[in-house]
Amino acid sequence: MLANAMTEERKLQRVTITLIRNPKFALLSGLLMVGKTYIADNVPTAKTNGRDEMYGRAFVKSLDEKELAFVRLHEVGHKMYRHLTTWRKLHKENHKLANMACDYVINIMLRDLDPIEEHIAMPRYKDGPMKGRIMGLVDERFRGMNSKQVFDILKQEGEGGEGGEGNPDEEGFDEHGWDEAEELSEDEAKELEREIDQAIRQGIINDRKLNGEGAGGLARDLGEMLKPQVNWREVLAEFVRSVCAGKDNSSWRRPNRRFIGSDVYLPTMISERVGRILIAVDTSGSIGGPELNGFLTEVSSICDLVNPEVIDLIYWDSEVAAHETYTGTDSSNLVQSTRPKGGGGTSPSCITKYMGKHRIEPECAVVLTDGYVGSDWGGAWPCPVLWCVVGGNKVVAPIGKTVHVEN
Repeated sequence: MLANAMTEERKLQRVTITLIRNPKFALLSGLLMVGKTYIADNVPTAKTNGRDEMYGRAFVKSLDEKELAFVRLHEVGHKMYRHLTTWRKLHKENHKLANMACDYVINIMLRDLDPIEEHIAMPRYKDGPMKGRIMGLVDERFRGMNSKQVFDILKQEGEGGEGGEGNPDEEGFDEHGWDEAEELSEDEAKELEREIDQAIRQGIINDRKLNGEGAGGLARDLGEMLKPQVNWREVLAEFVRSVCAGKDNSSWRRPNRRFIGSDVYLPTMISERVGRILIAVDTSGSIGGPELNGFLTEVSSICDLVNPEVIDLIYWDSEVAAHETYTGTDSSNLVQSTRPKGGGGTSPSCITKYMGKHRIEPECAVVLTDGYVGSDWGGAWPCPVLWCVVGGNKVVAPIGKTVHVEN
């Protein structure tokens, strides 16, 4: 009886060792060691809370080793992308679609690592009317997207979407421990974040040792995860403050930081009121209401600090669809009174053309966009411009300053 009880544990251990030794999966090798991994009799399939992995005994027994290797890396993918913390709001909005969206992202990544299923294979139904069909969810439409983008498409299409290659009636072959992830303490969550970062770094080192410097798409994605996350609100505030800082008064209330390092204390130049600020919002269809409200709320609070004489708020797609003007204290009502318009293509050059035609000469421009503008970044801007890019697109504008707005 004891020998039988150890069969699934040994099978899982053997698969894990094989994956760690395989150069093809060197990038994920460090992540295979994060958290605890064990067999559980009360788990129907497989499950992770973002740190630990649990595998159902009967499920493991039903899989061949290639399938089990795929499932193991699938759970690692949830940890690597930090799905259970990053997309918790999606889970609370629609549990099924959140599960599906996360699985679609991971399964495309794993298919790319081994397209001919030489080492890992997505589990397949062993009997019944679905015999031979894959259990997981795969759809090429979602290539290059993050889970939020996939979620939005599935939500628009209705539960299940078009189904792709997998079964549209299934959430996938594993479970997702959203509730268990939420039970992690703040200290545990911070430690997990540190462990995942360290594991990703180790995986990149292992991959370079075994496969050389020719990094593929996954290696680049992992490298992006290790870049320090910039607080976009702080960047936005600093940009507006620095560009719009007047020079008509000085104050000792805040010493000038540029000279403190030289033990020279000089006053900071301040202004009771600055000139004009342009805020240009992309309404081509990719920026939803919650993102827009959050962004405009932040802009409104910053305007309270710099006290602009005029705020030009324009909505644009392939052309300027609306132009609203706020003066003085009117900016405090910006979020409540604004009426977004648009929904066509995306062409930032319409902003600069509109500015020229209507002789709008702001001290700075702040553009909120998804960044999918091709080579059109507005041409020559008559003022400093800050691009706030939403939706997970990591593009950097060739003109002005770029900050990536996280959800």
